Amino acid sequence: MNLEKYPSRLLENAINEFARLPGIGKKSALRLVLHLLRQPKESVHSLSQSLVQLRDEIKHCKVCHNISDDEVCQICSNPSRNSSVICVVENIQDVMLIENTQQYNGLYHVLGGIISPMDGVGPSDIEIPTLVERVSQSEIIEIILALPTTMEGDTTSFYIFRKLKNMPVKVTTLSRGVAIGDDLEYTDEVTLGRSLVNRVLYENSLGKQPR
Repeated sequence: MNLEKYPSRLLENAINEFARLPGIGKKSALRLVLHLLRQPKESVHSLSQSLVQLRDEIKHCKVCHNISDDEVCQICSNPSRNSSVICVVENIQDVMLIENTQQYNGLYHVLGGIISPMDGVGPSDIEIPTLVERVSQSEIIEIILALPTTMEGDTTSFYIFRKLKNMPVKVTTLSRGVAIGDDLEYTDEVTLGRSLVNRVLYENSLGKQPR
């Protein structure tokens, strides 16, 4: 039962929509909506139009699955990038984080998630098959696994390693400058950059994990 009383149905509707965003509660939503009401109409219209345009026109790169304005993203289409190395990441935010380190000049492959049986996410639900296809059809010499050091991230990395094990490609992973249990988004740029530069063979990082 909704106990909040709003002076306007339009205000309430707007608050409810903002509150659907992650990390935004009703109080934060109210502050945001009231802030927008204090802005010129042109500014609010510009915001709403940019959101609609984003949702309607944004594309995913047909090569790496990063977000893009075109069929192929700026990274994949850049001839100065090292096309023989692919960094495998969980999501689009990870691409931006790694790019900010300025320590990597290869390509990416965005999985769009990680294997999580508890959430009903299996290997076929994320972009692992397309990664295997890229490796089999291109002259890739190295795959860097830059996934979270969580149980789900490690499971995904190990699955990918097994899928690529019989292919002529080196599989590496970030050095343990990234703390165990961390997502990349909680790692500072310097640490992440060093972890990329000092990456190690994935097989050497397995320890006693069964193969």
